[in-house]
Amino acid sequence: MNKHILEKDVQQFIKANREKSPTEIALKKSPFPYVSSAELASQIDGWQRSVKKLPTWAFSEGIYYPDKINLEQCSSEHTALIKQTLIAKGSRVIDLTGGFSVDSCYLAQEAEEVIHCELNEKLSEIVAYNAKVLRVNNLICKATDGIELLRQSEDHSFDYIYVDPSRRVNQGKVFLLEDCEPNIVANQDLFFSKGKYVISKLSPLLDISTALTSLKHVKYVYVISLDNDCKELLFIQERGFEGETKIRAIRLFADQLQTFEFTYDIERATMNRYTEPQHFLYDSDVAISKAGAFKSVGKYFGLGKLHQHSHLYTSEVFQPEFPGRVFEIKQVLPYSSLKKNNPFLQANIATRNFPEKVEVIRKKHKIKDGGKTYLFFTTDSSNQLIVIECTRIC
Repeated sequence: MNKHILEKDVQQFIKANREKSPTEIALKKSPFPYVSSAELASQIDGWQRSVKKLPTWAFSEGIYYPDKINLEQCSSEHTALIKQTLIAKGSRVIDLTGGFSVDSCYLAQEAEEVIHCELNEKLSEIVAYNAKVLRVNNLICKATDGIELLRQSEDHSFDYIYVDPSRRVNQGKVFLLEDCEPNIVANQDLFFSKGKYVISKLSPLLDISTALTSLKHVKYVYVISLDNDCKELLFIQERGFEGETKIRAIRLFADQLQTFEFTYDIERATMNRYTEPQHFLYDSDVAISKAGAFKSVGKYFGLGKLHQHSHLYTSEVFQPEFPGRVFEIKQVLPYSSLKKNNPFLQANIATRNFPEKVEVIRKKHKIKDGGKTYLFFTTDSSNQLIVIECTRIC
């Protein structure tokens, strides 16, 4: 951590040039003897990456930004807010894999104390400095191995153990939960001897059912999406819990939040009603599909389903609380009719349970992208290929 970056004239330069290309700054000679052009570019790049993802950091004076990879791997403030709601006020928390501390800082708003563990000494120093700038005075930074610190702690020292296992090991990407670092599967007994709850932030690519066979005492699984992009999975384990795991899909969009909760037993027992397209069409958010609520969500909102594998829903009566996109249907055409007469010159195209990909459909039928018309190419309840023309209801 180069403390010369924090000098007043350097900070003024960074602020005056923060809208410029970091590459452009890096190629010019630095006006400061103790701060290189590369360091100036890195701080500007850090600010630009933080504007939407970490606005509290971006618009606080004197923030020191870490390496690019630390900003890429950290949580956004949107998802950190969700984690803040998971802990009790006045609790004691340890973050075993602290990183840039976004989650730690938000947890600290509720906790009495948060121990932030980070092996990278430079990053730990940056986090400690920024915590003072942000006035997060109950964040205790330790440049150490979180697992080792946990082993050295007395039993039941913490209310919550938070861990975000690295999916990059020895510069390669790993996909199995047991291959991540730290290995949360192997360390479960350690975790439960030191804390009551374990909150694990896991890859959105992870298979939830497989993870549930490896992790014990899982009380909740949170599936969090932001603007229809699945960002992370949170597994909440409670020492001694033996009940059925509840799955909670959380949709964040346009500063709004929608939740849908179910269990896999409910999902398996649910029977859907299959029907032809009616007046409204519903396309569930990625949080719903990742969570696996393919039948439960339709049943809950009283919707018909177009096909077992299409995962598109329909109704005559508008359901505004549905967690996903909602459309008003204009017409339904047999797909075969497009070969003879295609009335669509421009449209937004989506496929669900359809044999051809979007790019193939565009090329074959010469349909440009964009506009207000939406076309869903799918299969109906009679196994016929159809095209649903609709407009989106915002």
